[in-house]
Amino acid sequence: MRCTAAVSKRFFVSTNKTESGRKEPEMNIKINDNFKRIKDSYLFSEIASRVRQYSADNPHVELIRLGIGDVTLPLAPVVVDAMVTAAKEMGRQETFRGYPPESGHEFLKQAIKDHYSADISLSEIVVSDGAKSDIGNLVDILGANKVVIPDPVYPVYVDSNLMNGNNITLISGSRDNGFLPMPDQIEGTEPAVIYLCSPNNPTGAAYNRAQLKEWVDYAVRTGSLIIYDSAYEAFIADDDLPHSIYEIEGARNCAVEVCSFSKFAGFTGTRCGWTVVPEDLKADDGTSLNKMWIRRQSTKFNGVSYPVQRAAEAALSHEGIRQCMKNIEYYRRNAALIGELLDKKGIYYTGGKNSPYIWMQCPDGMGSWEFFDHLLNEVQIVGTPGEGFGKAGEGYFRITSFGTYENTQKACERLNTIL
Repeated sequence: MRCTAAVSKRFFVSTNKTESGRKEPEMNIKINDNFKRIKDSYLFSEIASRVRQYSADNPHVELIRLGIGDVTLPLAPVVVDAMVTAAKEMGRQETFRGYPPESGHEFLKQAIKDHYSADISLSEIVVSDGAKSDIGNLVDILGANKVVIPDPVYPVYVDSNLMNGNNITLISGSRDNGFLPMPDQIEGTEPAVIYLCSPNNPTGAAYNRAQLKEWVDYAVRTGSLIIYDSAYEAFIADDDLPHSIYEIEGARNCAVEVCSFSKFAGFTGTRCGWTVVPEDLKADDGTSLNKMWIRRQSTKFNGVSYPVQRAAEAALSHEGIRQCMKNIEYYRRNAALIGELLDKKGIYYTGGKNSPYIWMQCPDGMGSWEFFDHLLNEVQIVGTPGEGFGKAGEGYFRITSFGTYENTQKACERLNTIL
């Protein structure tokens, strides 16, 4: 009895009575108030909510979903074979593996290094469960810096910094600059953490070598750090567009590159990516960012499973690249269909050729959410309002090419009736 009484006292939580007389627990802990700085509803959650309501009201209507950038084609056969083989290895005592190395198995890191279009070392590659996680987590190793983010932007860049208490300077993309903001838009020359994504999500625009060299030169000159999101590099078709920031002279002295298997190999539900942190990168007190990142990951992350890492290795094999790029070509064909329609209608857009995203100007001066509702209600197409990616996205709309070819054709036929 004494033990029971002690446990009850130890776990007692004070309560307050509600108006109905029901008691509710009350805690006296504090929360991270920075979370109050972000919107209550994540962009894609708001989209899902509106679509659910429409479907509930119109249960027999066929929706074509070209909104969230999720792939639809299955994993490449060589990837599946590698994953199955690795899973069977995990079922045998002599080939079973436990925790992976903190920065990834060497076989995958070697495959990544061999695949790279620039010179990097194995120690600079850190395998993770995806680009989104790494981009959101990199703020953990950074202090109170000026943060520069292009607008419109993938929400995780902004939200992760707000959650960490950072103040953000936005530089606007627009039709005038092809939605590719440049460093001359930044006021002052103080060091900053700069986020770049090329090809860009959501706009599909991509920096050429000369433009990216301007960014690298600016970062080196000001002592800034570039966090370069290269998740969509597999879609690059133009020869003058770099696949990695490390193709640009000086980038090793100023840039971290975040990469992903999600779009290249269809790993959106499988989860694997990597981040390159050059050993040359040092903070103002001489601290190695490479060592800090590995230390962060080993503390908060236990690594990607062995079968997934084997699958990722297979995706980077000669046959794996061939099979994965076949899927990329399928999505490119979808993008070309949409682009042809917009060209025919005389509607301004970016993306499509070197990106799975088409960033179109809303017709007739419509607002982003207004056009979203218009498409949903009139032709039953789901896209993504540009306003959800930032103020500079107002009046624009993102359509993805990740649907099936048949649905993309059908969507173009429907769009043709209202544009």
